[in-house]
Amino acid sequence: MTIQTSICPRCGQPSEEGLCPECRAADVRLLTCEPYVTAVYCPVCESQKRGKTWSDLQMPHVDLVTELAVSATKIHEDAKDIRITVRAEEVAPNRTACTVEVEAALYGVPVRGTCSTEIRWQKESCDRCSRISGGYYAGNVQVRATGRKINAYEREVAANIAEQTEESLQQAGDRFSFISDLDETKDGVDITVGTQHLGQEISRAITGALGGRFTTHPKLVGEKDGKALYRITYSIRLPFYQKGDVVVSRGNYFEVRDIDGQRLRVFDLTAGVARTLTEDEVERLLGNVREAESALVVFTQPGVMGLMDPRTYQTRELNTVPWTFPVEGQPIRVLRDEEQDRLVIVG
Repeated sequence: MTIQTSICPRCGQPSEEGLCPECRAADVRLLTCEPYVTAVYCPVCESQKRGKTWSDLQMPHVDLVTELAVSATKIHEDAKDIRITVRAEEVAPNRTACTVEVEAALYGVPVRGTCSTEIRWQKESCDRCSRISGGYYAGNVQVRATGRKINAYEREVAANIAEQTEESLQQAGDRFSFISDLDETKDGVDITVGTQHLGQEISRAITGALGGRFTTHPKLVGEKDGKALYRITYSIRLPFYQKGDVVVSRGNYFEVRDIDGQRLRVFDLTAGVARTLTEDEVERLLGNVREAESALVVFTQPGVMGLMDPRTYQTRELNTVPWTFPVEGQPIRVLRDEEQDRLVIVG
């Protein structure tokens, strides 16, 4: 030690200036914890309230407990290389006791400290669930069909689209885009929605998937802050013919691929080309490709194939169609034309 070397006035160890790092670290309180932290959540949808704002951002319970415990902890500003461990214990249905352990470096000296806090869980109905329980709604989507009743497939598609659209908008942060009721009636499907945006998006998605069009019918229900308030009915009319229907026109078979007003965009199941038909040109409806049966290909020859009738198990000869490539021993999809006693290849 030279005469210029400083020493720590407390422990006598060499020090560049004043207290040595060990003594400085010993004088510092590494961390402190608030006695408790309150966590407000909705018991119905489990959304979390942060400040005055409700959030659907959910995380595993253990991660949420860790986040809340850390939020109640204050670590000294000079700490570096911080590592935090939280141990939690459910001491009551609405209380979680937490021990926070911190390892860090203070002035280059490894230090460790612990403190305790408590999470107090508080139930509160969120803004969205309050609206739902209070019967609030902004519109109603009515799904009907033109000249017929909608079938089970269309009901299922409409309901799935509505729920997927609701989930997508809520994940994007639109909390009030909720479905408060989804009712299947004898005439169709009624969907009660919390925002007009959701009603619009559901209507667009259903008509995009099933065809048809929708119209909007607003109804004045009151006034707020000098502005008129409306509830809107979104009236969806699915077309008489559906996508996938196989129709007969001039003795030929066509699969409906799209509907534009009174015109059908179809696929010629004989020639394998796209065509357009008007509804007046359709003689009868054979069925839908969703109802197709699987028939086993027994043999193939130029221009002819043999299929095992899935009902009688007898081999029936059909002309090949240019858009399919049958393989012996493999199934092919067919619809049955009872009127002509024929099997129609649909894919």
